[in-house]
Amino acid sequence: MTMTTAEADKILSANFAPWVLDLGLSVESLGEDRAALRLPWSDRLSREGGALSGQALMAAADTATVIAVSAARGGYGPMTTVQQSTSFQRAVSGSDVLIQAVITKLGRRMAFADITMTDAESGEIAAHASTVYALLG
Repeated sequence: MTMTTAEADKILSANFAPWVLDLGLSVESLGEDRAALRLPWSDRLSREGGALSGQALMAAADTATVIAVSAARGGYGPMTTVQQSTSFQRAVSGSDVLIQAVITKLGRRMAFADITMTDAESGEIAAHASTVYALLG
């Protein structure tokens, strides 16, 4: 049974630091091995020159992984980031970002994911990340 977006939003509000919640992420959709989140545009998240900061994109990718792993496992459990690699392909300015996290392997102790971050206005890929998580519980 697939987790609902309301359940995923509760995972966000109950398990993330206030500064992560300040990103304004919302869960758009879920599947058995994936999660789609929206990072709304905010001037507060932009850097000099008006582009969305890489730190915000990396935090969004990391957060989307937690939601995707939770969806794949049928609920939230303790986990931690082991590795994250992010490649930035183009700047995002004045547009929301859609984050699609797909679990590529889910084991008993480790999870692996690929994350694509797309400029919601242009449809262009802004960044790509890969993550590895240790499952603690």
